[in-house]
Amino acid sequence: MDINHQALSHILASSSKRVPADLVIKNGKIIDVFNLAIMEADVAITDGKIVGIGHYEGNNQIDADGAYICPGLIDGHVHIESSMVTPQEFARVVVPHGVTTVIADPHEIANVSGKEGIDYMIKTSEQLPLDVYIALPSCVPATPFEHAGAELKAPDLEPYYSSPRVIGLGEVMNYPAVFQGDSDMLKKLAGASNCSRHIDGHASGVSAEGINVYMAAGIRTDHECVTPQEVKERLMRGMYVMLREGSAARDLTLLLDAVEEKNARRCLFVTDDKHLDDLIENGSIDHNIRLTIEKGFDPLLAIQMATLNAAECFGLKQKGAIAPGYDADLVLLTDLTSFKIQQVYKKGMLAAAQGVMLPFQNEPSAPPPVITNSVHLLRVSEESLSIPMKSGMANVIKIIPNSIVTKHVTEEVSILDSCFNPDLNRDLLKLVVAERHHLTGNIGCGILKGLGITSGAIVSTVAHDSHNIVAAGTNDRDLLKAIEVIAEMRGGLAVIEKGEVLASLPLPIAGLMSDKNHKEVYQKLQEIHSALKTIGFTHDFNPFLTLSFLALPVIPELKLTDMGLFDVISFQHISAEYKKPPF
Repeated sequence: MDINHQALSHILASSSKRVPADLVIKNGKIIDVFNLAIMEADVAITDGKIVGIGHYEGNNQIDADGAYICPGLIDGHVHIESSMVTPQEFARVVVPHGVTTVIADPHEIANVSGKEGIDYMIKTSEQLPLDVYIALPSCVPATPFEHAGAELKAPDLEPYYSSPRVIGLGEVMNYPAVFQGDSDMLKKLAGASNCSRHIDGHASGVSAEGINVYMAAGIRTDHECVTPQEVKERLMRGMYVMLREGSAARDLTLLLDAVEEKNARRCLFVTDDKHLDDLIENGSIDHNIRLTIEKGFDPLLAIQMATLNAAECFGLKQKGAIAPGYDADLVLLTDLTSFKIQQVYKKGMLAAAQGVMLPFQNEPSAPPPVITNSVHLLRVSEESLSIPMKSGMANVIKIIPNSIVTKHVTEEVSILDSCFNPDLNRDLLKLVVAERHHLTGNIGCGILKGLGITSGAIVSTVAHDSHNIVAAGTNDRDLLKAIEVIAEMRGGLAVIEKGEVLASLPLPIAGLMSDKNHKEVYQKLQEIHSALKTIGFTHDFNPFLTLSFLALPVIPELKLTDMGLFDVISFQHISAEYKKPPF
């Protein structure tokens, strides 16, 4: 606890009742996350700390009127950039949902803008009514099979550990580098360990034997489980398992089949990547809690996973509980089962009420030009979008709705002039990834099944993790227009049909975030959703979120990078045309 003599004296005087507390909340039902119980007592707060539970008097008193008093919620792994708004606007959205602490990995902006991107996220997340701890990006670029905007080596990360807000090393997704003992990866792991910092994992598709290697390397968490068996394999080897419910990866309900009271203390909740409209409409970690309760879990156990478990996982000793010595980050609930939030307190100060954020002072920092001028693209021609075909059999990326995992399927495709021709009747479209950082001119082209648009094209500069331009379309004319429009906007999202822009959202901050307030961004997203219906999209998943993960070559099974089609299982590039094995 970072506290001076005078402050400690004041806290102890309030705790021992020699002087009144700054604030006392009375007539509330305190959620005891240690014993999974409810107790009725006053909560005394001084200098932003809880100083006592029992009967207290305060200079200010609040009548909770029977409301439940819950610890502030903690998101154990989130990319703020995925909300497409700045940290200030992100706080305005998630705090009313009860989230008072997040572990943010600025991996996305770092892949575009390197250290300048990390610096920007650290600076703009200071002095918010939301504690933002930083997990340093461990894999920039994520793999050597694509071109990112930057490269971060171990020496680039080491100076950041002097900051108390840097909690550790972010998700280690380059598991071959760990398994093979890559020198720079070992230096990154050792650097975090030597500073006694946490190391996050990213073990998508990694076997139980691989988890042995991750644990031996000091990696203690994973948020990439997609089956109950994977949850159990990680728990039995000592990992904390992050139960994810994002916008594209909605894994929570299935993963809860592996959770029971005797192992739940090693589980916590994360959102990872969640779009702004999803956060506004469904919530953040509060949504995870509701889904868990709907699954039949004790509400108190769900709250424990969202608070105490996350705090203990990251060594946040003053967070995660309503208890003396803990930060006064509190959520008042009018109903436990539906987790209906009435008020949110941050360090003893009212931060949000009835779903509305109270004003706070925080002047946004203007991003440097290196961040706002991040789209550098050579002219793209129709010829560069062609996919030569002879046999008519192709390796196809098949979308799994509401999952960032894809299937690798082999299908016969339509051919025109010895090239792949999109087939709308079978939902076989063209997918393009164009490098946008270093003017390489690289363009990867592949075939996509399951997107469900019947005309036009969609395009984005949000393309995990290297964030090149990714576009999917029914014809080359609209694909070319989409890429042209995105370059003019300096990044963003757009829906194109017949050469016209139906809707767009500029994201000039690294091609990832808007410089507008969250209400304006939300309105633009609504316009995009309407435009998607115009081009025939009717499925129950977010096509832009799905699009953003089709270029991520660390998630099975088949993806597309600016260097071509990538088989994640064999970890190598392959041809779009299927070639029968020689045996």
